[in-house]
Amino acid sequence: MNFPFLMLTCLILGATYASASAQQKDSRWLEELLHAQASPLLQNILNKPDTFQYQIIYTRINRDKNNRTHFKNYYLNVDRNRYFNPASTVKLPTALLALEKLNSLTDKGIDKYTPMLTDSAFSKQTAVLADSTAENGLPSIAHYIKKVFLVSDNDAYNRLYEFVGQQTLNEKLWQKGYKDVRITRRFTPMSEEENRHTNPIRFVQDGKVLYTQPAARSNVTFDFSKAVHIGKAYYNWEEQLIQEPMDFTTHNNLPLDDLRQMLQSVLFPESVSAQQRFDLSPEDYAFLYENMPKLPFESNFPKYDTTEFFDSYTKFFMYKADKSKIPEYIRIYNKPGWSYGFLTDAAYIADLKNEVEFMLSAVIYVNSDGVLNDDKYDYDTIGYPFFKEIGEIIYKYELGRERKYKPDLSKFKR
Repeated sequence: MNFPFLMLTCLILGATYASASAQQKDSRWLEELLHAQASPLLQNILNKPDTFQYQIIYTRINRDKNNRTHFKNYYLNVDRNRYFNPASTVKLPTALLALEKLNSLTDKGIDKYTPMLTDSAFSKQTAVLADSTAENGLPSIAHYIKKVFLVSDNDAYNRLYEFVGQQTLNEKLWQKGYKDVRITRRFTPMSEEENRHTNPIRFVQDGKVLYTQPAARSNVTFDFSKAVHIGKAYYNWEEQLIQEPMDFTTHNNLPLDDLRQMLQSVLFPESVSAQQRFDLSPEDYAFLYENMPKLPFESNFPKYDTTEFFDSYTKFFMYKADKSKIPEYIRIYNKPGWSYGFLTDAAYIADLKNEVEFMLSAVIYVNSDGVLNDDKYDYDTIGYPFFKEIGEIIYKYELGRERKYKPDLSKFKR
């Protein structure tokens, strides 16, 4: 199809459906756009929403004459009641709340760079007293957050989870309006009770203890009334094949639209209500804007093998499917997750050369054999190509879209 004609068609459809309720979580305009440009692979996915359980949110961003942002979301097959395993996407709110908690402890003389030593006091807990990947050889909140965004490091998330605490983590998110979010566990084999217990922690500087956080137990009450079972079989932690669906009832939960909103609240805090914002300092925002789009080869501490941790290791949209290099003028601020056959990513993508920006969020389930924990998922053949093509279609549309005011993207330049 001729692309200018497609754009005109989409604009007309967009005007037709502009008044649709935001609660509908479906947009004929987005559906038409994707189908018009889709390859046979993508057409097959789009035509099988029950099989692939995909959800897609495209967020159009317009600027006014004062460079203020205005957002419009277009949804396809989005349903917050359809469970998907959020995997590493829960690391985003956990990192943000770790920074928020630190800002409540400034009177203790600590910050994100202060060495943080983790001890153990309960079953399955482990201590961390050093970090060879840090320049000073010591762990810190800042270093853990860097690793979370660079390569989605699981242990780094576990340490942030332990610092914030399960109860604070969930209650703070609920207070911000994310009522359906549930973060119940670390990413290591632990029981529900073990995950309620968090480690004693010390912040130290030059051998002096500045602040001690005692071991704690979360007493938060979760609503596990809705049973969630996925697949036809799974391997348990002992690598035994269990011939029944896997139970996700008590697992982490983070609806796609909430993940998108959290990302927007960090990158554009002025665009959301005060209640939804995280209590971050200007230095925190600068730190996040520097580290969220950073690629593994750009990091010296930690230093990564770029054969394994290539440019697009955590950048699903447009790039990960073929492990291609990301152009220097493209910035991707995102948090992906991959686990149990689910792939998820929420991203803000800025093209500094062409002055283009948009947000894109999606999830897909690619597990054709129905067995979980067997490491046989269709990530490479279906999942990552899905994200590549969705990203390319929206990016191409954005490159041709008329804007009354060009965005000033200087705050995202390095």
